[in-house]
Amino acid sequence: MTPVVHRRHDPALGEFALRTLDPEGDAGLLHRWVTHPKSAFWLMQDADVDRVAREYRGIADHPHHDAYLGLWRGEPTFLAERYDPARIELVGLYPAQPGDVGMHFLCAPTDRPAHGFTLAVITTVLDWLFADPATRRVVVEPDVRNTAVHALNAAVGFTVVGPIRKPEKDALLSVCTRDQFLAATRGDVPA
Repeated sequence: MTPVVHRRHDPALGEFALRTLDPEGDAGLLHRWVTHPKSAFWLMQDADVDRVAREYRGIADHPHHDAYLGLWRGEPTFLAERYDPARIELVGLYPAQPGDVGMHFLCAPTDRPAHGFTLAVITTVLDWLFADPATRRVVVEPDVRNTAVHALNAAVGFTVVGPIRKPEKDALLSVCTRDQFLAATRGDVPA
């Protein structure tokens, strides 16, 4: 079993954790998630299991990109990725700053959604990213049409920088500092 790299207790929903993703071992599970109609913005609707495994093997082997499987109450329920936006994904598309970390997340599709689950997931992912003292800002670039994630981003402290054009989509670049995250989720900022 891959060790857990981060844990967070959500007051309403309980234990969340992240572990390093196993590209081959988790490929079947990820395939079900990324090809589901609710995951259209993940841009892998037509992928087969082998392509999913290759994609995540490439991420695992990349020096500036990592993927993690998210657990809720010990069960796989979300996916998180972190990357260096100065080296991949956003190179030349925005003025990168030292300490910027890029993030993607995907909640597993379910027929029984738990109230507040997606907010708890993004809060857990940001809590993990900001646990690294080198992280000064988290940068995201969701599809401009993904209004649900824009609302979630705002709820945890992201501010919109503006639209950018990527090869695969028109994206809404947003950033969140540690202080913005703490103010949005805890109502406080460090001294």
